[in-house]
Amino acid sequence: MESPPRTNGPKPAGRARRGPKKVTPQHLENVALHYLARFATSAENLRRVLARRVEKSARHHGTDPDEGLAWIEDLIKRYRRAGLLDDGAFAEARAADLLRRGVPVRGIRFRLAQKGVGGADIDKALDVLVEDQPAPDLAAAVSLARRRRLGPFSPAAVRAERREKDLAALARAGFDYDTARRVIDAETPDDLEAIMAEGRAAPTW
Repeated sequence: MESPPRTNGPKPAGRARRGPKKVTPQHLENVALHYLARFATSAENLRRVLARRVEKSARHHGTDPDEGLAWIEDLIKRYRRAGLLDDGAFAEARAADLLRRGVPVRGIRFRLAQKGVGGADIDKALDVLVEDQPAPDLAAAVSLARRRRLGPFSPAAVRAERREKDLAALARAGFDYDTARRVIDAETPDDLEAIMAEGRAAPTW
C-alpha cells in the first residue's frame, strides 16, 4: 500500500497573537480585582498596573488615555472607601515579611517607597516593626544567615575559611559591619538568641 505523498509546503500559521483589550471601566475593574486577589498592594502600585493597561489601549485602540486615568482614580477612591486598598496595613504587613526574609530596615524603607507607599505610612510601619522586634536589623541579619547557612549556621569545618565571604554576603545585603560581625562570629545559633536579647538599641534609618 502506497504512503501518501509528502508535501513541503508551508505549515498552517498558528493563532495570531491577540493584542491588548480595549480599556473600559469594567475591564479596569476586572483587572484590579484579579490583581488584588493575587497580591497585596498599595494604591499607587495598583494605579501603575492599571495605567499600563490604559497606555497599551491608547496605542492599539486609540482610546483616550486621560479618560482611562480618570476611571482609575475613581476606582481607587472607591476601593479605599471600601477598605480594599489600605496603604498603612499593606506597609506593615510588607515590612514584617521583608524583615523575616532578611532585609534590613533601610532596604525595607526603599522597597516600600518603590511600591508607592508614602513616607508617613512607611514611618508608621517601621515604628510598628520596632515595637515587635526592638533590634530589627539584627533580626533580619540572623534570618538571612539562617536562610543562606552563613556563620554559625554553616558547618564548623568550613566556618573559618568562609568568614570573610559570609561577612561580605551580609554587607551586600545592606547590613553594617558591626551587625554582620556579631552574627557571623557567633559561636552557635543558640548564642544568637543572647545577642538578639542584647541588641535592643534603637535602630538608625
